[in-house]
Amino acid sequence: NATPTSVSTFARPGGWRLLAAATLLALLSAFALSAWAHPGYGNGSRGGMGDSPERATRMVEHMLRGVDASDEQRRQIRDIAQRAAADLKAQRDAGRTLRERQMQLFTQPNVDAAAVEALRQQMLQQHDQMSRRVTQAMLDASRVLTPEQRAKLAERMKQRRDMGERHRRERAQIAPPPAR
Repeated sequence: NATPTSVSTFARPGGWRLLAAATLLALLSAFALSAWAHPGYGNGSRGGMGDSPERATRMVEHMLRGVDASDEQRRQIRDIAQRAAADLKAQRDAGRTLRERQMQLFTQPNVDAAAVEALRQQMLQQHDQMSRRVTQAMLDASRVLTPEQRAKLAERMKQRRDMGERHRRERAQIAPPPAR
């Protein structure tokens, strides 16, 4: 007794595209937030993508490898990434100041719970700002790539994630983490 409104999203024509787009957005969000917002992600260095336009360019080139992006697409996405990187560097610097303030609050003879909570709220707002900026950059970049290119990119990212998980499992078998 199914009605048209009870049909699964995936059974509808084009429903799989919605699922693929949502999956891609989730994958890109995870990658981009880590790579753009946090220094030293995945390469053992202390610098994040926001530290230099050159680093942003290298990360974009690496990300687009294998998706048959044209020179114009690469240029557009590189520009998007460089603008986002500059914005995120400023936001990361603001976050560092908040973390320093947090350390000061917790090292006082008497910890002021209200001040700590107010600072926590500021930190949440700062993280939300960074997340919004990354999401906007991802949306801008998604408009440059074709659906096929986004699907290839999502598959590459899934492969990298799977490989990383496999390496973590292998390392855990060789040397389990110390007990706490």
